[in-house]
Amino acid sequence: FFAFHFILPFILAAMVLIHILYLHQTGSNNPMGLNSNSDKIPFHPYYIFKDIVGFILTPLLLLMVVLLSPYLLGDPENFNVANPLSTPPHIQPEWYFL
Repeated sequence: FFAFHFILPFILAAMVLIHILYLHQTGSNNPMGLNSNSDKIPFHPYYIFKDIVGFILTPLLLLMVVLLSPYLLGDPENFNVANPLSTPPHIQPEWYFL
């Protein structure tokens, strides 16, 4: 079972590569025979610009959240003053340990 989950991504990647190889050899065709080139826009100036803007804005947004409100996702229990001589009865583990 576990070996299957390890091998399956490699099999799928090989199938995708074979599919792309056959697609590049034979080409893709339109079954209706209509010219669809009028619906397309060039990849380079439009999609490259959109991807670059997305790759810049996403880390900037995450950086702003981290720097402007670092305690936004913190547990309020972490802000209680610690007493090293007694264990509080209301201790709870973090959500990812539950």
